[in-house]
Amino acid sequence: MVLLGDFVDPDVPLGQVVTHEAIAAELSLLRAPLGAFAVLGNHDWAHDGDRMAGAMRRAGIAVLEDDSVAVNAHSQPLWVAGVGDLRERSPDLEAALVPVPEGVPVLLLSHDPDVFPTVPGRVSLTLSGHTHGGQVNLPLVRGHLIPSRFGDRYGGGHVKEGARHLFVSRGVGSAGLPVRFLVPPEIAVLTLVSRSDPPPAERLDM
Repeated sequence: MVLLGDFVDPDVPLGQVVTHEAIAAELSLLRAPLGAFAVLGNHDWAHDGDRMAGAMRRAGIAVLEDDSVAVNAHSQPLWVAGVGDLRERSPDLEAALVPVPEGVPVLLLSHDPDVFPTVPGRVSLTLSGHTHGGQVNLPLVRGHLIPSRFGDRYGGGHVKEGARHLFVSRGVGSAGLPVRFLVPPEIAVLTLVSRSDPPPAERLDM
């Protein structure tokens, strides 16, 4: 299970302040066979990111900041790497991938999908959030509302550039005004397959 950031944002109009510790406690109730891995988002770092990271780690969630960990995925090697937020930190892809042996599958967590153009080909799949799908899906407006310098290109869903893959989750929350229109909240479930398996339709070839 991966958690892609922006867990706290006390600046949302009409919202109620929830502490970092309360959020981490709720997230700790989620269960996944291989564990929970997270990166922090720009809103987390704008509102005491160190406190958020500490609360998450005490709750048993691995927070990755320019680092990576090995996971035993059904006796197959798999590494999960994470980089710092692009807007509030200085993501270091090289540092995040240093521990990863060559030739093994790597999942990269980056809160902001704008990191993707610089992700090396050895990364099997990059997972991001941040965009909320633009929150409001209206023609001629949507691309301007997506918080990315690439506009609608990384608005949400599966993106393939050459042999590299990105999946951008539209998430369940909002930024700024608490409004979503024609952009339903989502929790994505992705099925990862090895290159040796014939990939069924709609699966990502790892």
